[in-house]
Amino acid sequence: MPTSRPRHTITESDAIALALSDAARRWPEDGDSPRALLEHLVAEGHRVLTQDQRAEVDDRRAAIERASGALTGTYPPGYLDELRSDWPE
Repeated sequence: MPTSRPRHTITESDAIALALSDAARRWPEDGDSPRALLEHLVAEGHRVLTQDQRAEVDDRRAAIERASGALTGTYPPGYLDELRSDWPE
């Protein structure tokens, strides 16, 4: 089929054959189409990656929230101005 989009070719390794076999069980309606199974696998892989990325961001935000305010009161008022007064201009 003519297309202006890039094409990608992969050689079926043992790992890819196993993934296609598992995908055919997961999506039996496309079991006779390696192309369709690969599209399913790519979409599922992308979904998992983005879900993992969102979880990492959520974990970082939670860590920031837990640490927020932990050093409140460690430095007295005016400490930074006093420290800067020692710096040459």
